[in-house]
Amino acid sequence: MNYRGILFDIDGVLHVGGKVVDGASAILADLSSRGVPFRCISNTTRSSRSTIAERLATLGFTIPAEHIFTPAVAAGSYLISSGAVRCMLLTTRDVQKDFVNQGVEIVERNPEAVIVGDAGDLFTYSSLNAAFRALLSGAVLVALERDRYWMDEDGFSLSAGPFVAGLEYASGVRAHIVGKPSKEFFDAALFSLDCSSSEVLMVGDDINTDIGGAQAAGLDAALVRTGKYREDVFRESRIDPDYIIPSIAHLHEILDEDGGFSK
Repeated sequence: MNYRGILFDIDGVLHVGGKVVDGASAILADLSSRGVPFRCISNTTRSSRSTIAERLATLGFTIPAEHIFTPAVAAGSYLISSGAVRCMLLTTRDVQKDFVNQGVEIVERNPEAVIVGDAGDLFTYSSLNAAFRALLSGAVLVALERDRYWMDEDGFSLSAGPFVAGLEYASGVRAHIVGKPSKEFFDAALFSLDCSSSEVLMVGDDINTDIGGAQAAGLDAALVRTGKYREDVFRESRIDPDYIIPSIAHLHEILDEDGGFSK
């Protein structure tokens, strides 16, 4: 099957816990030689897009920061357009750079919006309670993502989703999701590629946010059995990927018309 563009998740697809997935670099080099453009769309909310690009460079990937789409970038655009520029952030300090660069004012009192990403150890009773009180006072809740967990170097770790759900439950305020699986997030990457959804393939390891989200946005999607992939979660999801491959190294079997993969 031929596609005009490819979207890749990063963690779990290009690398797992800081270790490059075998064949990933060769696949990206092959896409470049074919003239097939690609973008990286990640639900990673611990790092700014510039930090992600730098980290990928240390792993041997040459991917410009502007070709990396993160929920923080999408959230910044959403906040500016909606006029909610005074924000309380439950995120890592590094990811705050993407908000400041877009004109968002970070405040601790009387915010217009509460932004929740994967804050790691910065999730404390005090920080969550402050966010809860802000929501009760009328702030909107914006979730950079609501993944349940991710694959860290030492195993599965909680992501932002459980904390978003807790704040929703306590405050009664429904979160606006700006990362995967939201359609607007995929649409932003498609716009960058100058492609329609039917012309682009999404490659990811999360059956719900990567595969389900992409298909809901009109893209074909390939599930890789690396990263956070778990057979039981896949079966329970009842989501039917367009392709299932062992890893990104097998992507050529989809891209080549005679590769043996059928939809």
